[in-house]
This record gives sequence, structure tokens and C-alpha cells, in this order.
Amino acid sequence: MVAAQPAAYPARLEIDYPEELNRVTTAFRLILIIPIAILIGILSANGSSTYITDSGDVITTSGGGIAGGLAVATALMIIFRQRYPRWWFDFALEFTRFSTRVGAYFALLTDQYPSTVEEQTVHLDVDYPDVERDLNRWLPIVKWILAIPHVIVLIVLSIGAFFAVLIAWFAILFTGQYPRALFDYVVGVARWWLRVDAYATLLVTDRYPPFSLS
Repeated sequence: MVAAQPAAYPARLEIDYPEELNRVTTAFRLILIIPIAILIGILSANGSSTYITDSGDVITTSGGGIAGGLAVATALMIIFRQRYPRWWFDFALEFTRFSTRVGAYFALLTDQYPSTVEEQTVHLDVDYPDVERDLNRWLPIVKWILAIPHVIVLIVLSIGAFFAVLIAWFAILFTGQYPRALFDYVVGVARWWLRVDAYATLLVTDRYPPFSLS
């Protein structure tokens, strides 16, 4: 009897492996990424306001940026209305896709300048949830706590990914190729982060993310 294969996680990421990368654009990646980095920074920047009280104290308040705002608003909709409007989900999905394309370009995983529309070589999919059937309305209150073990592990793995990208930068300059093992590792870390985001901030699933790069 053949064992049933586990269902795919509701958030998935694949990036096409490039057979050859441009050495010139790789060398100047930190400069080339500035325009699109400014754009993504504006979209995700924290909103802040500064007030001066009668006593002369300066008080600054700040929001959590677009990602934080989406997470809080989505949690409130699920808790109080058991709703996840499709247009809201589509916006969160496209913003996540765009952010991931920018991250892939910065990590040298692709030579294609990040598009605000096209998928390019970064294939990211998140399943739209049936809130009443698939989601516990109260879990958004504690999901950020439940995700802490993943975040701790991912911080360590992300440090490793930083050095992997640094090594890959030198490798591309000399050979024009991204070492496959390093490529798979960096993509794996990004994939793991996506699953945690889908669980704790996008709130599209109650299925606990696996501790896996694959």
C-alpha cells in the first residue's frame, strides 16, 4: 500500500535556476537596485507623526508599515467578521510577489530587473482560504507567538544566507554562475520565510509551517 503524499503547503515559492548570470550587473547590483529599493521602501515604510506637548515633550508615533497594517487588519476581519475579502487577499499576494522579486534580484538569484507586474523567474503562489472552513477565527491572536521558534531558526539561517550570497557574488564574477548548492539554500530560506508569513501575517492557513528548506 502506497502512503498518501502530504498536501502541498498553502504557500509555495520556486525560482528558476539561471545557467549563466551577467557579471557586470552582478558587480554593480547594489547600485542598480537603488531605484526599485526606494519604491519598495516607500510602499512598506512606517508612517510616523511627531507631536510636541504643552510641556515641550516630543512624542513620535509610528505605524507598522504596509505589511504590519495588512496583518492587523486581516486579523481583525477574521476574528470579528470571519471574512477575508478576495480583493484584499489579491493585494497582499501581489505585494508579496513584488517584494520577493526584489529580494531575489538583490540576492543575485536572477538578472531580471524586478517587474511590478510580470512573474518573471520568481514563481510564488498562496492559496486563497475559505475562512469559515479552513481558519479558526481566534488563532490570529496567538499565531505570532506560535511562530517565534521559526523566527529564531530563520534569523540564524538568514545570517548564513547573507554569507552565501556574498560567496556567490565572487563566484559569479569569476565564473558567471551561481553555485547550485548556495542557490538552493538561499531559495530555501526565502521559501521558509514565506511559509511563516503565510501562517503568521498573511493568515491564509492554520497549518503550522514545516521546519524545512524544501
